[in-house]
Order: sequence, then structure tokens, then C-alpha cells
Amino acid sequence: VDLFMMNCELLATCSALGYLEGDTYHKEADCLESVKDLIRYLRHEDDARDVRQQLGESQIVQNDLLPIIIQHRQDKALFDACIRLMVNLTQPAMLCFGKVPDDPVFRHHFLQVTSHLQAYKEAFASESVFCILSETLYNLLQLDWEQRQEEDNLLIERILLLVRNVLHVPANPSEEKKVDDDASVHDQVLWAIHMSGFDDLIKFLASAQSEQQWSMHVLEIISLMFRDQTPEALVSAGHARSAEEKKKDSNELEALRQKEHAEKHSRTLQRGTRHSRFGGSFVVQGLKAIGDKDVIYHRNLQNFKNYTHDIGKAVRRVPKRHRKAQESGEKRRSALNVRLFLREFCVDFLENCYNRLMYLVKVGRCYVMHLALKAYQELLLTVNEMDRSQDESIRQSSSVIKSNIFYLMEYREIFLTLLRKYDETKQPQSYLKDLVESTHLFLRMLERFCKGRRNLMVQRVKQRKSHGKKKEAAPETSPEALEETWKIVEEELKGLSESLTQSLVPFDATSETPLEDQRTEAMVRVQDALLARMGPEALGLLRAAREVWPEGDVFGSADVEPEEELELLKQILHAKLPRSSQTAVVEEEEEEEDGPEMEEEELESVQVSETEFKFLDFIKRFANPGIVHPYLLLLKSYSKNTPHTNHCIARMLHRLAVDLKMDALLFQLSVFHIFNKILNDPAAAAYQELVTLGKYLVKRFVSLAAQNNKAYVELLFWKNVGAVREMTEGYTKEWVLFFFQVLNSNRTRRQVVTQLVHMRLVGNAKELKKPKYNFCHIQRKGTGIVLWTEEQELELQMLFEEYRDSDDVLGSIMKKLTAKRSRARVVDKLLSMGLVSERRELYKKRSRSAHGKSTGKGMTEEEFLAELTQGTQDDPVDRDDEYEQEDESEESEAEDLEEQESERPLNDIKIWIFFFPPIGMSGPLLWLQNCLNKTADDRENDGLSQPVPLAPFTESNEEAMENKSFQRLLRKLGMRAPANEQESFWRIPAKISVSQLRSAAAALKEDASHEQRAQALRALLLARKRKRYTAEDAGIYGRFIFCLG
Repeated sequence: VDLFMMNCELLATCSALGYLEGDTYHKEADCLESVKDLIRYLRHEDDARDVRQQLGESQIVQNDLLPIIIQHRQDKALFDACIRLMVNLTQPAMLCFGKVPDDPVFRHHFLQVTSHLQAYKEAFASESVFCILSETLYNLLQLDWEQRQEEDNLLIERILLLVRNVLHVPANPSEEKKVDDDASVHDQVLWAIHMSGFDDLIKFLASAQSEQQWSMHVLEIISLMFRDQTPEALVSAGHARSAEEKKKDSNELEALRQKEHAEKHSRTLQRGTRHSRFGGSFVVQGLKAIGDKDVIYHRNLQNFKNYTHDIGKAVRRVPKRHRKAQESGEKRRSALNVRLFLREFCVDFLENCYNRLMYLVKVGRCYVMHLALKAYQELLLTVNEMDRSQDESIRQSSSVIKSNIFYLMEYREIFLTLLRKYDETKQPQSYLKDLVESTHLFLRMLERFCKGRRNLMVQRVKQRKSHGKKKEAAPETSPEALEETWKIVEEELKGLSESLTQSLVPFDATSETPLEDQRTEAMVRVQDALLARMGPEALGLLRAAREVWPEGDVFGSADVEPEEELELLKQILHAKLPRSSQTAVVEEEEEEEDGPEMEEEELESVQVSETEFKFLDFIKRFANPGIVHPYLLLLKSYSKNTPHTNHCIARMLHRLAVDLKMDALLFQLSVFHIFNKILNDPAAAAYQELVTLGKYLVKRFVSLAAQNNKAYVELLFWKNVGAVREMTEGYTKEWVLFFFQVLNSNRTRRQVVTQLVHMRLVGNAKELKKPKYNFCHIQRKGTGIVLWTEEQELELQMLFEEYRDSDDVLGSIMKKLTAKRSRARVVDKLLSMGLVSERRELYKKRSRSAHGKSTGKGMTEEEFLAELTQGTQDDPVDRDDEYEQEDESEESEAEDLEEQESERPLNDIKIWIFFFPPIGMSGPLLWLQNCLNKTADDRENDGLSQPVPLAPFTESNEEAMENKSFQRLLRKLGMRAPANEQESFWRIPAKISVSQLRSAAAALKEDASHEQRAQALRALLLARKRKRYTAEDAGIYGRFIFCLG
């Protein structure tokens, strides 16, 4: 925006302010009104911030506002208006636009506003401006609270905000072109603050108890004053450099000189001795081009080592969410006088202001992770320096502090957690640098502390799972109990007068549910009061609900008689009212408690214990790809790292490769690429530790590749400890399985694992976890398919025949079964082999149960149907092996159960619907049938199978989806329940074929007559008898074959 394109009205307003003649500013008569007009214009500017840009181009701050506050400060109204306008003009561009705009046009406007702010900051680098601000602020702070007006408090806050905004303006290094020890614009502003005495006022505001309302503004100003500084530069200001610092600087200069000399020598070698008029072309054998032919190179051979296929290609744009986190800002060394002033300010602030200010502002303030890490690093550095002290008492104190730090697990394992959770897109490289250096310091201190100490005990926190019992059952609601309850309530109600004085509210006024929809809930509350035998409360609720919902006479007519009221209450007591989904779920769970074993919920509890600490075992926990990867990210910038940072990286990699013999953990292509870059660096002599480590890794890999021909393929992948062992020791079968098979059967797996760990033959029990792939298990994602060998099936059949008449068939089989299987797997196998027809036959026999029910003899139709529905309940899954608990999660078990349900024949579904049609579910059944048919048609036409959500759009369908019986029907049909909190609907799985969908839809028809139900029942009984006889014949034949063998 140029000045001649400025808005005419805005230009006229600026001209009405006044004019500058030499060093004198002459204000116009309408100067105050013009300033107020500009404030109003800024309030109504558009998204492009056009008013702000035009005022910046006209340099209104430099030419008008600053001269006004310097020369006309006695005009209080004009001074206040100018300060208010400058606070608005100097606010950060990020606040104006909300964020850095993505649109190129708005990005241009954003940069224009930023450039105007930088010009304002340069104008504020004047001692006269800050003298005026300091004097005004000093006079206002001299006023007592009784004399200070609201306008005075506003002016104090605006002056602090103005200084904050000026200090917040970012530097422009390309324009300033300042080097270290030279005064930048920011340094000039700081020096003006110091010379005007404004810094003393800041310290007063930070320490004064009566001025605590300005604490956050003061803290912002102080943080911006030290934005570009480093503690080392401020501490060393005014002191002569030590010999160590001089040596460090000379080493850095020598490394740069060597690098420059090596690059110059390399360019000399690349330059030919004589000019070749014809460069020639060369064929590079072994390096393929786009086709199958070799690459043809048309340049000098001296430049071939820099050849790559990526030359000339466009650089791939990195998405925003994958870009690395940017550093907060560049650090620079200010002029000496500025550093001395800031150093003195720091000392005074720490002595007089810090404790008071931190007490006021740290409550509720969230510190970023980097600052917390730096605080922990400072603690470790302090304790480390205490160890070097000549005073014995200081060394003893440091020993006590280290004992406390190393004893607690939170302080001991914090670095493992931070390294594992490092994200380069959210955390800058400076954070990773401090994390790596802190980890190195911590490990070095811990290693020294462990030397010479035996039986070092540390704290260990374990999370144990305790079992809590289920909720108690609801009170009995059988017809006999209801009659008894009604007799008691009726006697109590007959003694009451017709008019009940107690007034009750039958609805929830705070609920989001409309008043009309709470009618059913009021009816439920009346029924609950009757069940609790609270007759007066039930009658009061009934009468109050009659007044709220008089329409339809649902709660009785207005002139109802007492006898009619009693009859209405009796009907409500015996009615089956629809309750909320939570209540329905609880009732369904209570009905399912009739099984042989009660389900238990797992509650996690924390148990603290002590264990012996071993430093080498602790280092083994760093042998993880997730922890090594951050080190390699930092190693990529080895040329920019300090020598100490590179030493920390090399020391950690040395611990893994040499101390732990886990060099194969670093056999990865990206690692070798980094070390190849280091070895070919002209200044490689400056990175001697990294060069030695790189040569060692290459040597070890070459020797391993001579023995393992798959080592080059392994370079493409990150490897865990198990993969490293296989890569170095060979890809053999799982030795643990054969080891346990040859052991004495009197020893359990847990006993063997404990003894192996005790003998230190293995690191920990996790190394002996059951493999996911072996000769009898095929593990897939989301499912657990267990294969039974022929010998295992024969053993299971023999055990079943031996214990089929015992009281606990399943328990006896589990004790004698050689192959470790869970109870659910054994039950499923017995059902699939036809040895039992239903799960109920494997339950523990009790004295009250009739002996003939398990076979179906002497049972009525109702009894058979009751057992048929109970058979759909899942048997509680018990784990006989601790390590099986770790391998099989609850999600996989749920998916297994759904898979088993989906494999049940549709005849059972038809019978279940015939005899147990859900009450009032004809609409949802028709909707479900239409969904299945529509999905089948779509899959048949498109040829694609994807999970389809069952989204109910009507209230009746939503209630059906929350009904327990309807959900059991969905599981029988093979539908998949919501997997986690991210899913809300049931889904039709993609694995169900078109024919299965049409068969399931046909099974949902409700036009079966009673004769059809009887026929279906007889067919099911006949099929189960045949299955049972076939199983018995198979068992006899199996035993005969076994005897012959």
C-alpha cells in the first residue's frame, strides 16, 4: 500500500493531527479528536488490516505520536489517547491475524504488518521516549490506592502493554546485518530502558506486594528482555576468559580451518591439468538408468562421486503435519554494555524479586516440558558439582540427594519415557539436545554411584489386578412379591386423608430432556416408590404428575376417587415400564448371573516394593529402536552439534554396541548412511569418536554378513532384541517350546521360567513369552485361531470319555490336558467334535439339578427353550497360564466370540426368533432385514465388501439397538459390535458373503405359525441326537484305532 493510494478520509485525519517542523511538533486544534477517530478506524478495519498498513506506511508513530507524547505530555487527555492508539498499532501481527496465514495474499499482508512493527521498534529505541514513559509510570505508582483512579490503573496497564509489544517485535537479521558483540535494535531498546530507569520500575513492580495485579505483564517484559540471551554469555560478561574457553574457541577455529583446507584441496584435485575441449561421455557399469541399460555420464569424472539419481528432480514438499518443529529463536551475543546491564538486572531480580513473583504467578501455570527438563538437568548438574567439592559435608549431602533420586522409579525412568515419546514434529531439536545430554549425565552419575556398592535397593511400582465382586442383585419382582408389597402399601394408603399436603416435583427441571418426554420417567419413579414400599411418596408423585400432565388422563382424571387412585397405583406396580438403557443393562446382567460362575471386574491397584538394582540391566532397557531413533535424529546434525553433544551420542551408542554386545541393533541403512557421511567429511578428524564407532560397526557388519546371507535384507528394518538375537545367532525354531517339552511334567512353566531368570540364563521373563507363531498357533491380527493336532484331539477325546460322568468334567480335563489351552478353547473344541451338544453339559453338576436335563430327556418345551437361550451365554474364560494373559487381549477374545457366533447355523437363529420374538420389535426386525438385503444387493452389484454401519434413524430402532436381547440376535447373525470409543454403531462385517446375508435376512421373517415352531423344535432335537450318536460312534472307533496302535 503506497501513501498516494491511502484512503482520503484516513489521510485527512492524519493531516489534522499536526506537523513536525525541525525538532518541534505543532499540533492542530482537532488533534485529540483526530486520534480518537484513528482508534475508531482501527476498530472497524477489515481482515487484511488495511487501516493498520496505511498508518504504517505513513509512519504515523515516528512522525506524529512519539513527538506528541514527548512534547505535549502535559495534555493528559491527548497523552492517554496517544498511548492507547500506540498499544493498538504495536500489537503483534499474530494477534491481528490469529495465525500465520496460508493464503499468499494474506501472507503478504502479514509480512507488511510485521515490517511496520519492526520500524516502530526502531523508533522506540530512544532514551527520550522511555524517559517520558518512566516519569509517567513513576508518578502513577507514587499515588496511594485511595488517590489512584480507574483511569490511572488503565494508563499503567497500557504503558506496560506498550513496552511489552515493542519488546515482542521480532528481529530482522537480513535488514539489520548485525554480528555478535554489535548492538542490534533490540539491544538499543534495552539500553534505552536501562538509561531511563524503567528497569528499576520493573523490579519494583515485581517485588511490591501492593502491585501484584501487574505480575503477568512484568513477567512477560522480563522474559522478552532476555529472549536472545544465553546464561553462559551473561555470566561470563565482564570476566576474563578462562584457559578452557580459549582452548575451546581455538579448537573450533582449527576445525573450521581444517575443513576449509580439505574442501580447497578437494576442489584442486577435481580441476583438470588442461582444458578439454571435448568432455566426453562415460558408461557407468553396474549403475542402472531408468531402463535396464547402464547410466551414461556426460561430465568430468572428478565430479562423479557427487552423482545421484535425484539431480534435477523437484524437491518433494513435506506436509505440514510432518515438518520438524521450529526452534524458538536464534541466540546471539549482545554488546558488552548490554550484557553487563542484563547481568546486573538478573542478580538484583534473583535477590529481591524472584521468590515473590514466582509465588504469585506459578499457581495454575503450566510449564512446558522443555523447561521442566532443563530444571531437572540443572538439579543433576548441581549435584554433580557437589560431588567434586573439597568439603566432605557437601559431598555427603550430594550422596544423600543421589540416593533419593536413584531410589525413586519416577526420577530413574523419566529419561526412558521422554526418549520413547519424543516427536520431532512437536518438539524442537534443542529439546532433544538437552534430553540427550541430561540422559548422559544421569547415566554417568548412576554408574559412578553403583560402583563399589553391593545389593543396591531401589523402589519398584507394580500394578496388580484385584477382583471386585459384582453389584448386588435388585430386589425380587416376582408376582408373589409384588402382591405382598401391594398389601403393605394398600394398608398404609387407606389410612391417609384424601388431600396429601406434601408437594413433590415429578420432573427434573435441570434435565435437557423436554418436559413432555419425562412422562414415562415420572411413571417409573412412582413404580420405584411403590417397590420401596413408600406409599405416601408414590401417591404424592401420582397427584403431582396428574397436575403436570393432565392430558389423556394417564395419571387419572382430575375428579378421580380414592378407590380409583388405589387401583391405578396397583396397575402401575404390576406394569412393565420401559426404563433407561443403563437400568436395562443392569437387569440383563443380573439375569445372566444364573450361570455356574459369576463374572468379576478387574480393578487395578498399585503396589510398591523394593528390588535389587543392577546398572547393566537398566542399560538394557535402552536397547530399543524407539529410544535409539532420537539419538540418530540428533546425529544427523553432527556438524552443527557441540563436541559435548556428539560425545553424549557416541557414548550411548558405544554402551549399546560394545557394553551390551548389541551392535546388530544399529545395523540399519539410515545409520550407515550417517556414518558414511561422517567418514567422508573433510573435517572428519574433529569427530574422532564418531569415526571410530562407525568403523567398528562396519567391521562388525561385514563379519556378520559373511555368516548370514540375509544380513543385507535386515538393513532395511529396525530390529528389536529378539530380531537382533535371530540375526546374530541364526533363524532357528523357538527353542523355548522344545525346552519345555523335554522337562519333567511335574514342573510348571512358571517354575521353569523363574529358575531360568534366577540362574541368569535369560534377562527377564518377558524373553520367554509364548511366541505368536509356532507349530500349533497361527496368530492373525484381531483373531486368535488355535489349531489342534491329531494327537491332541485324540487325547481330548480320551479325557472326555474318562471324566464324562464326573461332577466337574471341564475342570478334570483341564488338569490332565497336556497342550495348554484356555477353558474357552477346550469348550469350543468339544462342541466342534460333537462330544457335547451344548456348553451346559460341561458345567459343574449340582445336587438341585435333575440328572436328565443335560441330555434333553423328560423336558418340557419351555424347559428346553430356557436351556437353549442359556446356551447362548458365553462360558467365562479362565486363563491357566500367566503368559497367555499377556498375549491374548480382551479385544481378541471379543472378536473370537463374535466369530464363533457368526459361524452358528441359521437354524438356531430361526428357532430363537420363533420362540422368543422380541416384544414390540417387529419394526426393528423389518429394518434389520432391509439393511441385510440392501447390503447384499450392493455387494453383488459392486463386487466390493466393506463394513457397513447399522445406523438407526428412528427412535424405535435406537431403543432396539440398546436392547440386550436384540444385541444377542445381532451377534448370532454375525454383526460386529463397536470396537472402541471411536465407533458408535454396530457393523455388518466385510467377511459375510452375499448368500449368508440373504439367508440371515430370510431367517428374520416372523410369519412362522405354531406348527412351524413345533416342526423346527423337533428338527433341532433330532439333529442334536444324531450328532450325539455320531460322536459316540466316532469315540468308539477312535478308541479302537488307539488300541490297535
